[in-house]
Amino acid sequence: MESSSSGTTSSTIQSSSGSEESLMEQRKRKRMLSNRESARRSRMKKQKLLDDLTAQVNHLKKENSDIVTSVSITTQHYLTVEAENSVLRAQLDELNHRLQSLNDIIEFLDSSNNNGMCSNPLVGLECDDFFVNQMNMSYMMNQPLMASSDALLY
Repeated sequence: MESSSSGTTSSTIQSSSGSEESLMEQRKRKRMLSNRESARRSRMKKQKLLDDLTAQVNHLKKENSDIVTSVSITTQHYLTVEAENSVLRAQLDELNHRLQSLNDIIEFLDSSNNNGMCSNPLVGLECDDFFVNQMNMSYMMNQPLMASSDALLY
């Protein structure tokens, strides 16, 4: 009888050992499936992050391109305005020079009139050719002023 009870105990141990192995095998499979699912979620999260970063890079590249275009247009506008300003400065200098010349002529004529040298610079031979030349020059100064890009070189 002892051998039969010993055989029963040994079959019970084997059966409980088999269930433990089966339980361990199930846990191992469950953990593998969980790990696979976690890895899949991690890959999906990483892909989404990569897609978001790629979209952001494309957006920033477009924004940068727009800014470069805007800077280029603004620079061109600035250069145009600067060229116009240079022409206007040249015209201003020329007009100031003409005004100064005319003021010098008027001052000279006034001082000459006060000294009794010449009563009318356009009439009579008592006036120097200088007066006539100055009057002709003032007539020529009423002509329109033309500025050229060559004036910028000085």
